[in-house]
Amino acid sequence: MKDGLRFCVLSLVFIPWFSWVVASGTESKSNPKRALLIIDIQEFYFPGGSSELVKPDEASLNARKLLEHFRKTDQLVIHVKHKASTGSNIHEHVLPIAGERVIEKTQINSFKNSPLHQFLQENKIEALVICGMQTHMCVEAATRAACDLGYVCTLIQDACATKDLEYQGEIVAADDVHLSTLATLNLYLQIAQKGRITDTKEYLSGE
Repeated sequence: MKDGLRFCVLSLVFIPWFSWVVASGTESKSNPKRALLIIDIQEFYFPGGSSELVKPDEASLNARKLLEHFRKTDQLVIHVKHKASTGSNIHEHVLPIAGERVIEKTQINSFKNSPLHQFLQENKIEALVICGMQTHMCVEAATRAACDLGYVCTLIQDACATKDLEYQGEIVAADDVHLSTLATLNLYLQIAQKGRITDTKEYLSGE
């Protein structure tokens, strides 16, 4: 009789607790806390700048759509800017507002020698929506690093831009640089099961 009563009491306590744990875990995985990471959308990448990209305006305007959405939904926004002597100001299309964190870096990888990872951890961020410049350099490095650190990454392909490259006398067009980088990152994220690549319209339509 006592054993039966003990079982009933334990059931009343344990079952609701177990159900809550399962539900909490499911909610965390299906709807992780996100932040928008805008990487190096700075003046030197625009017409007249020291490192002009191909179609930076189009990419930055898509980044602005993402920025407006994150502001409207009161989600965390982080601006990353590379230190430089000239043209380093964040472009007017995605200017930070009060309360948005700006992190300066000196490395290609936004996480290296910067407080970015610590800041994300302090804010309990589990997933990142990533956009910026350049696709094949700082954006790629940040996406790989974030994935390795355990963040779920959503890379917004049309909110990124890059430039023509030269290798062994051959010119590689910006579109090819962009697409080849996305192709390798897509495979990387799939193997790690840590994210996906999409575009601005698709991402915002799913929100």
